[in-house]
Amino acid sequence: MKSGFVSILGRPNAGKSTLLNALVGEKVAIVTSKPQTTRNRITGVLEVPARKRQPAAQIVFVDTPGVHKPGTQLDRRMMQEVYDALETRDVVILLVDASREMQLAEDDPAADMPAAILGTQVPEAGPGAPAFIENEGTEVSESRPEAPSLDREQAPRKRDWRSEDEFVLQLVRKLDCPVFLVINKIDLIRREELLPLIESLMKQFKFAEVLPISARKRDGLEALIEKLVDYLPKGERYFPPEQFTDQPERFLVAELIRERILMETGEEVPYAAAVVIEKFEEPPPAPAKVKKPRPLKGGGFAEPVLPVTSISAVIYCERDGQKAILIGKGGAKLKAIGTSARKEIESLLGTRVYLELHVIVEPGWRESRGFIDTLDWRKQLEDMAKRQADEVGENAGDE
Repeated sequence: MKSGFVSILGRPNAGKSTLLNALVGEKVAIVTSKPQTTRNRITGVLEVPARKRQPAAQIVFVDTPGVHKPGTQLDRRMMQEVYDALETRDVVILLVDASREMQLAEDDPAADMPAAILGTQVPEAGPGAPAFIENEGTEVSESRPEAPSLDREQAPRKRDWRSEDEFVLQLVRKLDCPVFLVINKIDLIRREELLPLIESLMKQFKFAEVLPISARKRDGLEALIEKLVDYLPKGERYFPPEQFTDQPERFLVAELIRERILMETGEEVPYAAAVVIEKFEEPPPAPAKVKKPRPLKGGGFAEPVLPVTSISAVIYCERDGQKAILIGKGGAKLKAIGTSARKEIESLLGTRVYLELHVIVEPGWRESRGFIDTLDWRKQLEDMAKRQADEVGENAGDE
């Protein structure tokens, strides 16, 4: 038996969440075309049966937020999630979008590196943080939001140290574990374009394996899984065989609602929106004695009536204008978000769902460390456990 943790690292929109869902076979991470959709570390567990010449294995995949230059407290928290994921891993997948042009240097990665960069750490970064300098004069290009714009005359000739692609590679170069170069979206490029891309990336780092895939079409995933098992250490399972994620249902529900916000709204609204589940009332346990299905006049039997899960969620935004967009004329936009989210939630929970949504303005929440802490589902679970313990203590005192 083998087991281990595999962290998925990459730039925004590389397809990390799509890959995670495809590997696990369940929707454990929301997926949209907008960058920085993922804000937290998301765990997906894959059981790999024993095969010829290969033992059974459990692979614990950790999807991370897209690596980007942090601009807000929320961005810094997202990057800390990346560093934390890189601290506990046996293998790292560097996922690259084959359809996006990368800003890479052709020369030796260590050449021409300013000494100041080597000695500078990202503010508030964890132990796995790479060397990186914050350039106050760098602005994000409107045409390519993932890449900072540069003054051509001021830019270094051989290497652009403000490139976020270089930032990702700096993370990789600090790792002491096997790193797989996995090139995604190969279905979007011509075959003859693939080899030059691989060659340019191989000049940057000595990758343990190089695998081209299409996560969307599930092409190349079996080969990826086989190679990962080869590199994992021997060990027992970290999770029960039937468990496919460590995330609680409350967090998954909040993410499904946020996914619909990302899909239904544009401009700045998706990035200024956060979802918190205020109420999550599960239906009572099903009776031991199951009622016989009711026969229909035309033959057959009526579908059993599913129990109802009652959920109340708050959508936080930063400005009144964003609130107006989220609600829409006559509440039409909020209704559309709720209707589409409810269908996804019902599929997840296997029950009917009563979903209630509210929109609250929380000015500047993306810069509030205290507020951002409340969005962490791990912190939410701790707070819930503390409240329950306090209630038990109060009840015992009343008796």
